[in-house]
Amino acid sequence: MTSAHAYRIASRLGLATTLLMFGLIVVGSVVRTTGSGLACPDWPLCEGRLFPRFESHVLTEWFHRLLALLVSLMVVSTAGWVLAQGPMRRQLGGLAVLAVGLLLVQVLLGALTVWKLLNPAVVSGHLAVALLLFSTLLTLTLLAQRGSEAASPPAPASPGAPSSALPATFAIATGLAFVQCLLGGLVSTNHAGLACPDWPTCNGQWFPPLEGQVGLQMIHRWGAYLLTLVMMVVAARARTSPDPGVRAGGRMAAVLTLAQIALGVSAVMLGVPPWISALHLANAVAILAMLLTITYRATVASAAPARVALDAGLAAS
Repeated sequence: MTSAHAYRIASRLGLATTLLMFGLIVVGSVVRTTGSGLACPDWPLCEGRLFPRFESHVLTEWFHRLLALLVSLMVVSTAGWVLAQGPMRRQLGGLAVLAVGLLLVQVLLGALTVWKLLNPAVVSGHLAVALLLFSTLLTLTLLAQRGSEAASPPAPASPGAPSSALPATFAIATGLAFVQCLLGGLVSTNHAGLACPDWPTCNGQWFPPLEGQVGLQMIHRWGAYLLTLVMMVVAARARTSPDPGVRAGGRMAAVLTLAQIALGVSAVMLGVPPWISALHLANAVAILAMLLTITYRATVASAAPARVALDAGLAAS
C-alpha cells in the first residue's frame, strides 16, 4: 500500500469520526435541554437493561449512549490505523494517542454525569472534553488529507497583509470560539438561559450586576459580541490569503456568526426551546470547526513559500 493511500484512508476514517463526534455533541445538547440526562439512572446499562423501554426521555438518553459507543469504536479504529502505519505514525501518532486519551476521559465523565446526578461542573467538563476531542479529530483529519495529496507549488501571495500574519489572527478567533462554546454550556447546565428574558437588555438593564445566573448570561452575551467583532476581522483578513479555501472559509465563518446571533436572540425570545438550543450549539461547533480549518490552511499557506525557498536553496547547493 502506498503512503498516499494510507493517508487517504486515515483522512476518511478521521472525517467520519469527526462527523459522528459533531452529532454526539448536538445530541448531548438535546439530552440536556429536554431533561433526559437521568432518564437512564444507571450506567452503562439503562434501567438495568441493554435495550431501553419505549419512552421519549429514555430513548433520547439511550440514543446518546449508542452514538457515544459508535464514536468510541471509530476513534479506536482511526487511532489503530494511524499507529499501524510507520511513516504516518511519526507524524500523526501523537494526535491519535491524544484522541484515545481524551476518549477515555470523556467516557469517565459520561459515567460521572449519571453517578453525580448531573453535577454542573461534571456536565461542563463533559462538554469541554468533547470539544477538545472534536478539535483533535478534525486536526488529525486535516493533516491526513494533506499527507494524501501530491505536493503542489503554492499560489502567489495576494497583496495586503502578509500571509504569515494570518494564522495568529485565526488562532485567536479559534480560541475565543472554543471559550464561547464552553460559556454557552455553562449557561445551559446552570439553567441560566432565561436569566435575562429580554434582549439586548437584561431585565430592562443594560449593565446588570454580574451575579449568579444573570452574571453568567451576561458574560456569555458579551463574549458573543466580542467574538462577532473578531469574526469580522477574520473575514476581512481572510480576503488577503493566497488560499481560496481560506478566503471562502472566512466568509462562511462570518455568515455562521451572524446566524449564531439570530439563533441566540431567538432562543431568548422563544423561551429557549430545545430545538433552538441544539441548533445554537451545532452552529457554534460549526464555527469552531471552520476557524480551526482556516487556521490550519493559513498556516500551511504561510509556511509553503519558506519551504519552497529552502528546497530551492538545498537543490542549488
